[in-house]
Amino acid sequence: MPEPPPAPIPWQTARVVAIRPETARAKTFRLALTGPSRHRAGQHYIVRLTAPDGYTASRSYSVASAPDGSPEFELTVERLDDGEVSTFLHDVVVPGDELEVRGPIGGWFVWDAETPALLVGGGSGVVPLMAMLRLARATQRGALVRMVVSVRSPGDLYYADELPGPETAVVYTRRAPDATPRPVGRLTAEDLTGAGPIRSDVTAYVCGSSGFADHAGDLLVELGLPAERIRVERFGPSGSAS
Repeated sequence: MPEPPPAPIPWQTARVVAIRPETARAKTFRLALTGPSRHRAGQHYIVRLTAPDGYTASRSYSVASAPDGSPEFELTVERLDDGEVSTFLHDVVVPGDELEVRGPIGGWFVWDAETPALLVGGGSGVVPLMAMLRLARATQRGALVRMVVSVRSPGDLYYADELPGPETAVVYTRRAPDATPRPVGRLTAEDLTGAGPIRSDVTAYVCGSSGFADHAGDLLVELGLPAERIRVERFGPSGSAS
């Protein structure tokens, strides 16, 4: 007999523990469940809002924090002017509030700090990759990862105080800090090989807008990485992962 389908992941209540700004348009929300989060680096949660008349709106947000076995996890949310969920989170929610969440979700775009990984993020696509970088650093496996982040300007860089390190490089496409040696411009193959040739055993994790993801994926294939070793997660205009 065929195996029964897995039980659906239930909705849970998460308490907002803390909120901090990342950029002028992004905030990180630290949430606490009643039990361990059990997420893996690269997974996401769905946040659902319910109005008094029963109307609901939900969006998926990647987890930014590394797995640590605790009930707490972090979601970084960009404020979209036409986003029902993101505007509520940014403009209304305060520490102590409770949110309805479901997750963790996702089993393909995940990294467990056991194999080499090349992390390529565009804009807000850095969020799930930051969970991977934090995991690598927490487990002292930084040598396994290389992260390249593409952003328009310094003010658009998430985790600006924490991200810099020997494993990371930032590409500015519109405006760069003073004395930055690389000219502003779109991500290039040289940016991806700045720390040396891409290892043959690496898995690439690409996250960003559809245009960025397609461009980065093409560069990786041109550099000789087989398509089956490239995992892509695209973020749509709603701010939800897809």
